[in-house]
Amino acid sequence: MLKYLGMLGIKSKYRYWHLIKEIAITDFKLKYQGSVFGYLWSLGKPLAYFGVLYVVFTSVFKLGNSIPHYPIYLLMGVVIFGFWGEATSMAMNSIVSRGDLIRKIYFPRIVLVIASTLTSLITLSLNMLIVLAFAIFSGVHIGFSALWIIPLIIELYIFVVGVSFYLAALYVRFRDIGHIWEVINQALFYATPIIYPLVLVPTNFAKLLMISPLAQVIQDSRIALINFNALSTKDYWGFYIIPEIIAIGIFISGYFVFQKMAAKFAEEV
Repeated sequence: MLKYLGMLGIKSKYRYWHLIKEIAITDFKLKYQGSVFGYLWSLGKPLAYFGVLYVVFTSVFKLGNSIPHYPIYLLMGVVIFGFWGEATSMAMNSIVSRGDLIRKIYFPRIVLVIASTLTSLITLSLNMLIVLAFAIFSGVHIGFSALWIIPLIIELYIFVVGVSFYLAALYVRFRDIGHIWEVINQALFYATPIIYPLVLVPTNFAKLLMISPLAQVIQDSRIALINFNALSTKDYWGFYIIPEIIAIGIFISGYFVFQKMAAKFAEEV
């Protein structure tokens, strides 16, 4: 990630990375300030959501019968999608919420977007430890293939930051983006194979779904951890590179759109 930012012109010595780190850590602490359970909410919320979905879609609809270790399958999807939703929503509001600071002090506005996504990345890291512990407790054999989750999360993070650049820049000028994004995220949750196994989707449509970096990362992360046979981008090499190209393309284009619009942020927030 640092390599991409350096290539795109952010200070060669990363003079603002200390500021990014401090904002990210501070925001993470402030999220749970004053709550009784504190940081435990970062773990409890996805687990509670997972519990409801698991009961409904195993006891009522019985969608997970064809998937080995379906609870882990479902929890992985919920955790990764939760990161996507939280990171993009927080980043979208990162400029507007600090309007007073932007008007008083000059610093690259991009710092705020990256810091907000890093805050969500901290939460994701904690949640992935819970997924790993849950998998071990459930009897899943954890092999070296699980290490593939790391580059997959990096790919997803690049995609998240790129989308966040667009959202943060547009939200300054068009506040309707917040409501639109909420609807889009609801649709994405059901359009992405999180609850249901991909084998239930017609093959041609499943391949189309897997072009999405979000769907690809979720599915391939499950395969890396659980090591079960399922449709992934590896099953059709012609599509394998497409999610990566989309993620990098969104990141680069989002960066330039954000930088172009950033000059007027102080006047518009």
